[in-house]
Amino acid sequence: MSSESFTPAGARNQTDVFAVHGADPEVLAYAMAKYSRSALSMRESLAEISAQRAEQFLNTFYFQYGHRSIADLAHIAFAVERLSLLAAIVLVDEQRWDGQERSTRYQNFLKSGWYFPNFGPEAETAKLYAGTVEGLFAAYQRTTAAVLEALRQRVPRPDAMKPEAYERTLKARAFDVARYLLPLATNTSLGQIVNARTLETQVSRLLSHPVAEIRDLGLKLREAATGPAWNVNAAATAALLEKVAAADPTLATEAAGVLTREVRTAPTLVKYAEPDQYTLQTQAELAQAAHELLGGMPIANAPAVDLVERTESLEVELAATLLYSVSHHPYRQIRDLTAALPEARVTEIIDLGLCHRGKHDEALRAFHAGAALRFDILMDIGGFRDMHRHRRATQIIQPFTSLHGYETPESGDLPGDAAILAEAGILAEYQAVVETAHQASARVAASQAPEAAQSALYLLPLATRIRALFKMDFAEAQYISELRSGPAGHFSYRRIAWEMYKALERQHPTLAKHVRITDFTQPIDLLQR
Repeated sequence: MSSESFTPAGARNQTDVFAVHGADPEVLAYAMAKYSRSALSMRESLAEISAQRAEQFLNTFYFQYGHRSIADLAHIAFAVERLSLLAAIVLVDEQRWDGQERSTRYQNFLKSGWYFPNFGPEAETAKLYAGTVEGLFAAYQRTTAAVLEALRQRVPRPDAMKPEAYERTLKARAFDVARYLLPLATNTSLGQIVNARTLETQVSRLLSHPVAEIRDLGLKLREAATGPAWNVNAAATAALLEKVAAADPTLATEAAGVLTREVRTAPTLVKYAEPDQYTLQTQAELAQAAHELLGGMPIANAPAVDLVERTESLEVELAATLLYSVSHHPYRQIRDLTAALPEARVTEIIDLGLCHRGKHDEALRAFHAGAALRFDILMDIGGFRDMHRHRRATQIIQPFTSLHGYETPESGDLPGDAAILAEAGILAEYQAVVETAHQASARVAASQAPEAAQSALYLLPLATRIRALFKMDFAEAQYISELRSGPAGHFSYRRIAWEMYKALERQHPTLAKHVRITDFTQPIDLLQR
């Protein structure tokens, strides 16, 4: 017998794995999509593809045939700078989103400036707006300084800790308190990396928004994706080409054709993004339905975290969630009201959410129903921005309003019964400036300025409460509770994570015991980050 091993002629065991660099996002998406339609390797595909051929392919298979998964393959990085906190919250509200934003903990937002809407001829309203924002920033500055000094008095520096680290850590704790005074007009900056499908829906959603700044942001995103991208190596390339030109002008010209080639990251995939008529029409009709059902009903009292047990049918959940998205009432209150409606009325509400849906429209987020755990959360906008990052949870966010009042930071993580603002001697000013901002917001909303109701939102400080429904499975509830309750986090969302755990413990004690929770009621080391 032969001792030689047997290998079939068609066997191929040499797996080839390589990273790809230098291909334009749409060209790379085309090359990857070709795996389903061609036997060519990635190297062979990229060698023969041009931007023009990619555009022809995408026009056929993406726009004509609706193969939207192709756009999932084109990833694009954006820098979005000097946008308001209000616009940033709306921008990042995508379930398929990756990015980072400026931190209110590690940066002084006095330096960032703020957004000023167009008030037209309403000069008095414009002055009221500007004065309110300036008042909030002045209070932010005084609060930062006062809280920092109070922390220095209460938290001594360990001998082993360098003075610079001690000061930096306490300043971050002071910013944690002072950030409650930042208005939604405050400018921030962020970076995002999204695929072209998410970008298309993001642009469409932004173009549909009632706030002018956010509509303009949608236009700028579309222009950035379809226009020439900024090249991080442009200066170094220009310097190199100068050296090459000195030695060989012909070679420099040839090299410039390759090295300075204009790159457009998504010239095809987002060029047709327009306002989302499905959402615009649907929200208007849902708002009318919510007004008819809830208009005369007081907003019920609700805890900061309400784990709403599942007693309703899927149909009632869908209808209740649709109404929740355009109202300010707690989910439990809306759910109970909806459950008592005739079946035909429930069906009618669901139909409102779908009747304007176009051929390629995804159903509204409210239709992501059926999750086992539903946490109705009422918290400050600043803390909500941190919770907003949890993309595995379906989030139904109610409109901004001052109706729910505002949060006052209590201990600031100082041990015992400490009241950080009182100790810092600034509690009365904090309360006065927040209440003044809410009153000014109402006056702006009642003015004759363009988009008055939308401009008024910018005056709401981050202390203002916002309500949002978080739907998730147990694994996500476990993850959020463990991560957000950790001692390094902000006390606002640590409290919410603790309340989520306690609600879970009451309803599902055998599951809650598997959550590695950090007890919010126990003191922490303020110098540990």
